[in-house]
Amino acid sequence: MSESKDFLRTKVEEDLKSGKYQTIMTRFPPEPNGFPHIGHAKSICINFGIARDYAGQCNLRMDDTNPTTEDMRYVEALKDAVNWLGFTWADKVYFASDYFPKIYDYAVQLVNMGKAYVDSLNEEEIREYRGTVKEAGRRSIFAQRSIEENLDLLERMKNGEFKDGEHVLRAKIDMSAANMKMRDPLLYRIRHAHHFRTNDTWCIYPMYDFAHCLSDYIEGITHSICTLEFENNRDIYDWVLDALELTPPRPYQHEFARLGINYTVMSKRKLLELVNGGYVHGWDDPRLPTIAGYKRRGYTPESILNFCDQIGIAKANSMVDVAQLEFCIRDDLNQKVPRVMCVLDPLKVVIENYEGEEEIDASYYPYDVPKEGSRKLPFAKEIYIERDDFMENPPEGYYRLTPTQPVRLKHAYILTCKEVVKDANGNIIEIKALYHPDSKSGADTSGIKTKSAIHWVSAKHAKKIEVRLYERLYKVDAPEGLEDLNPDSLHVIPNAFVEPAVISEKPDVRFQFERQGYFYADPVDYTDAKPVFNKIVGLKDSWAKKAETLPQAPKTEAKKAHVEGDVIPMNKAELARFETYTTSGLNAEIANTLSRDEQLSDFYEATLLHVKSPISIANIVANDVARELKHEASLKFGAKEVAQLIGMMDEGVISSKIAKQVFETMAQTGENPLYIVESQGLKQISDPEILKPLIDEVIAKNPDNVAKYKAGNTNLFGFFVGQVLKNSGGKANPSVVNELVTQKLIQR
Repeated sequence: MSESKDFLRTKVEEDLKSGKYQTIMTRFPPEPNGFPHIGHAKSICINFGIARDYAGQCNLRMDDTNPTTEDMRYVEALKDAVNWLGFTWADKVYFASDYFPKIYDYAVQLVNMGKAYVDSLNEEEIREYRGTVKEAGRRSIFAQRSIEENLDLLERMKNGEFKDGEHVLRAKIDMSAANMKMRDPLLYRIRHAHHFRTNDTWCIYPMYDFAHCLSDYIEGITHSICTLEFENNRDIYDWVLDALELTPPRPYQHEFARLGINYTVMSKRKLLELVNGGYVHGWDDPRLPTIAGYKRRGYTPESILNFCDQIGIAKANSMVDVAQLEFCIRDDLNQKVPRVMCVLDPLKVVIENYEGEEEIDASYYPYDVPKEGSRKLPFAKEIYIERDDFMENPPEGYYRLTPTQPVRLKHAYILTCKEVVKDANGNIIEIKALYHPDSKSGADTSGIKTKSAIHWVSAKHAKKIEVRLYERLYKVDAPEGLEDLNPDSLHVIPNAFVEPAVISEKPDVRFQFERQGYFYADPVDYTDAKPVFNKIVGLKDSWAKKAETLPQAPKTEAKKAHVEGDVIPMNKAELARFETYTTSGLNAEIANTLSRDEQLSDFYEATLLHVKSPISIANIVANDVARELKHEASLKFGAKEVAQLIGMMDEGVISSKIAKQVFETMAQTGENPLYIVESQGLKQISDPEILKPLIDEVIAKNPDNVAKYKAGNTNLFGFFVGQVLKNSGGKANPSVVNELVTQKLIQR
């Protein structure tokens, strides 16, 4: 657990230290009336995370007090979300409906104490009698009923003798209270509706404010953590528990800021409107902010958890940029997924001087990613390239294939255009080309200079796939209604071509389609006959550039994210740097960032003098160093210190995750990275004898997940590895942990 604690954990520690509680009990209590969204993920992380950090227990409880909106499929969706994020609830799933008899008994007790009464005002009259913020309310004349009359009416309400709305049970508190929630709040209402669990046993149902605090008390919850919108409800929470004079210990409510993300709606009402109105294709539509949507799109649990960790726990509501969530999934996948080639808009190229076929050994990963793996890449006379990778009349600064400019095929040969073939309308339909036999990647003796490499697939061997490209569902940063929907949020490409290795892999493997983005086999629509891939996220955020062409609501300005591509033409010095960087192996986006910023470029080249790891240096400089320079006038570290940090990563002394932590400390304190790693004990753990007990502990604590894994749910492998990494404070060597966890699960 981090040394820097949020205010909720600080409170938990105070309560433990004072002896207020012996064991921490939290709960995640969603209403089963819709699919959980990213805001629920934050709450899940908080409640289950606090229970985990303090050796406590977190209950998953369905707040099923409204039978007209609830459904068992929502219960299953909520359970799936918690499991997918890597958390497990205590012994069972709890339901507020389990406590209906006990909650009713508490209502009877309040009536007997003269603290509750049956009111017969209608809904409009109740609202009118409540008063306003500036004016006190007035109590209903029905509050004068005797205890005996109230008990009789409440019993008859329970027995179904009255119509919906004919009577309600109210607390008798204070009709002049400054907090209007305390002006005789409703405790029970009549609702003749079938409940998905209790069937038709009940026709009166407790209100949220009455059921919630009592459910917490019954379960022994210590810290009832909820979002800031329930701050005013805390007075009712305390009043009910105090009025009933319940035996301590009792729970207390604590509020945190709910999650708000731009270009996103998380109102259940609005999400339901999208689903029921057919504006999206169900609750798991990859454009929705639901956990099911992110899961189907290809997001990883780790990326969601990292996002929740980054945004922290605050007391004041604020808006988070969706680009931060997109960064988290990129950051997670960048070190994990294999790179392959896919052509979305194919242009056929016939290599006239090439005969036969061959297979090229091609690595799945760039050399700065600590993973191994390769595939056989078929190469033949006819290939497909992206249509925009050829231009007959290119602008200045275009480095791909032209009638006069050769280009390298990634992993393969240099290609020269010989002839452009067009149809009757003047559209280019084919390129006739020549290859240079002595220019093969890794053994190039041709002497031909190229400025870029393009992706391609063999026309004969490529597999046809459907690709679904997703953009943000809304075109404005603060959407309110259906009029703000982005009409171009989904673009389907029915005839893309991918290299065969992709199809031969398991369908649930994610890929980076080079120069396109990260993709995931759709878990619903993917079949052998029709492989379907969803775009998870692009390699860079290009939304701001696209958003400039979309109409914006006057109520707010859209935030400007990083713009992909060249906005202003490079000058000669920048072009020279760009050519140097791309030919040394940097990708175009990183090279573009460094080339255009002389300060970053100087820092990059200074670091390169100390350690020969250009890609690792470029990534840190273009992202982390650039971020620091944006916020600070001067840096507290230099190129030598960054080189030392990268050297420790390259040598396996620290993991990439720990490297981020060390960099943050360097930026804040100016301390030497070698000293930080040594003094804080951050060296990567690769010794199996140290890691095995951590793995044994995770296996022992999660027998249900072990059983599910054994039954075929191999997706849980990542859960076990993640738990070990978490328990080691991020210091465990991931490759060693992967191997040891595999061995352990096979043995069991």
